[in-house]
Amino acid sequence: MLIGEVADRSGVSARMLRHYESLGLVRPSGRTGSGYREYSAQDVRRIFHIESLRSLGLSLREVGRALDDPGFTPSALVADLIRRTHDRIAAETELLTRLRRIDAADPTDWEGVLRGVALLRALGSQHADDRQRAALSSADGLPVAVEALVEAVLHETDPNVAGALRWALAHSGDGGPALLADGLGSPVAGVRRRAVQALAELPGGAATAHLRDALTDPDPGVRGYAALALGPRGAAEAVPTLVDMVVAGTNDTDAADALSELAGDTTTADRIAAGLVDRLTHDAVPADARGRLTQALAGIPGTTASRALEELSHDEDRAVALTAGYLLHLREAR
Repeated sequence: MLIGEVADRSGVSARMLRHYESLGLVRPSGRTGSGYREYSAQDVRRIFHIESLRSLGLSLREVGRALDDPGFTPSALVADLIRRTHDRIAAETELLTRLRRIDAADPTDWEGVLRGVALLRALGSQHADDRQRAALSSADGLPVAVEALVEAVLHETDPNVAGALRWALAHSGDGGPALLADGLGSPVAGVRRRAVQALAELPGGAATAHLRDALTDPDPGVRGYAALALGPRGAAEAVPTLVDMVVAGTNDTDAADALSELAGDTTTADRIAAGLVDRLTHDAVPADARGRLTQALAGIPGTTASRALEELSHDEDRAVALTAGYLLHLREAR
């Protein structure tokens, strides 16, 4: 079979067949009397084998080894192909994500596109300073999609960079709460904590609703961040979590302040005071926790809190009694 006929049947051009021959991948078994290449049926099968391996992503050098080297095992080859394919898909996915974010930023000219690309690269930099500058640069009107800021917020572990990213997200317009809500569904507690911290800095009912949802999170850190943010927003659902924080001594001063902010009406104030007193009566509560609960009562107005402080001023724990007596004296003086 001459080279032209082989090219027609195999779909491999005559030029490529000559290239294969120059590399030693396939050599015509014979020549005609006129010196033309003549391929045997075995040669044609080898050409199809070459094309099959190339379709898997092998280089021509790897194809040659696969066909001629007995030590070139299929298992090692396939495993390497899988790894390279994963890497290629990841790179293409990253490119697609970057293109979508540039498109979402709605650049008006090529300069805007280039500035957006530079900003997205900086947000993904390994250097914290670069990421922080990229976050703060949004104040200069650089185009960046909200999706990019949210992803950066959810994965940033440097506290300074994280603060800058949350600030940038809070000034980026709408869209942040819904995207951060997806972060609250992450199986990773750290991601959920960063999501709720970012939500805490976003105004509006949507952010507040997602913070309320976070009060049921299994991670106490997530619940704590949500409760502290909900206190100033008047969300009474945060009270149990805030009381738990006082008992645990986790941001207890901030939790007590949030309880004080929530105690704006008599009904809520009495409910908060009752919750604090209920925890004080538990035998399992340690002495230092009882002291914190007593101090938290100081910021709660109303007769329920006052009566509780009066009773605590006679507590068997001298430290608790002295604290309650002092706080009661301050209330009476006011």
